[in-house]
Amino acid sequence: MDIRRWGAAVGPVLAAAGLGGVGARNAPETYRRLVKPGWAPPAGAFGPVWSALYLGIGAAGWRLSRSASTTTKRLHLTQLALNAAWPVVFFSVRDKRSSLVVIALLDGALTAEIVRLRREDPGAAVLLLPYLAWTCFATALNAAVSDPADQAPPEVV
Repeated sequence: MDIRRWGAAVGPVLAAAGLGGVGARNAPETYRRLVKPGWAPPAGAFGPVWSALYLGIGAAGWRLSRSASTTTKRLHLTQLALNAAWPVVFFSVRDKRSSLVVIALLDGALTAEIVRLRREDPGAAVLLLPYLAWTCFATALNAAVSDPADQAPPEVV
C-alpha cells in the first residue's frame, strides 16, 4: 500500500469532515429551531448520510490520486474546503446568505470536478454523483429554511 497515496486520498476527506464537524457543533440545536419545509429530513438522517458520502468521496479521492490531472485534484481539494466551510458559515456564523454562496460554490466546484473526471476516470465521477445529489438537495434546503431567532423583534413605540 502506498501510504502517500492513501494520505492524499483520505487526509483531505478527514480534514473536511473534522473541520465541518467542529463548525456544526451547534447543528442539533440550530436545526431543531429552524422553520423547515415538509420535505426536510429528520436531524438523525444527516450523520448516516454524510458517513456514506464521505466513504464515496474518499474512494473517489483514492482513484483520482493515481490518475487525475492537477486541475482535477485542485477542484477536489477546493470542493472539500467548501464542504468544510459551509457548516461553519451556516451553523456557527449563522449567516444564511453567505452559506448559500458557499454551498453554491461547492455545487459548482463539485460539478466541474465530476465533468473533468468523466474524461479522466469515469468510475471516480460515478462515486461523486450521490454527493452532488445531496449537496444540491442541501442547497435547496438551505434556501428554504428560516431561523425565527434571526427575526428582529417588533419595535416598541
